Amino acid sequence: MDRDEGLTAVDNIVTQFNTYEDFLDSQITTVDLYYLEDEGLARQLVELGYRGTGEVVKREDFEARKAALEIARLAERTQKKTLTSAGKDLQDNFLKALAVREEDNRNGKTVIFIRDRNSHGQEISGYIDYAHRLKIEDFEVYFSGKRRLLPKPTDMSFYNWDSHIAVWNSTPNYQVIADNPEGLLFKYKRDRKILNVDPKVSPGDNSTRTPIQTELYIQAVIFDHISRRKT
Repeated sequence: MDRDEGLTAVDNIVTQFNTYEDFLDSQITTVDLYYLEDEGLARQLVELGYRGTGEVVKREDFEARKAALEIARLAERTQKKTLTSAGKDLQDNFLKALAVREEDNRNGKTVIFIRDRNSHGQEISGYIDYAHRLKIEDFEVYFSGKRRLLPKPTDMSFYNWDSHIAVWNSTPNYQVIADNPEGLLFKYKRDRKILNVDPKVSPGDNSTRTPIQTELYIQAVIFDHISRRKT
């Protein structure tokens, strides 16, 4: 048997059995158990090639191939996860800015501030955890222009300027600090750095503030945070 045929045989075994012990058990007959009276000993004999009804596969070969196939499976799944913004003819600067940041925001790096009017004509504003919204919403409707991305009462912050309703919510990526006397703060949970959204001061360590010139909103600002925490 050449190397390729050997790998194919191992692959067939690896995909058929979850563990090496399951494979060994499949090679043990009732006759083996009757004479040996010890399942552990029967497994050892199969592993050494003295017993068994099929291919002899070493434990290290099984586990190495199992790991390699899992890595290949995950890589294939990642490649298939196409970005929602891919292939879109984006005209507005805001949507272009979101598209550039979409891939990086699988782990939570960007906070979006939007101020505009809702469908009732009321002025609203809020801060959005981009990564969190990406996970719970299909951004196809935003990148295709069918709908506009707007703050919701479930976002990091939401304020209705007409009804004076104010809401704050922490997200999987950011902790909201609403009781700060100098204004609203967000703490990035991965490195515990503070993001200050006050335009009069620095946004904080490893963070940037970028106003976006857009025709879609009255005001739009994007805050990017680069986590320095080692993973």
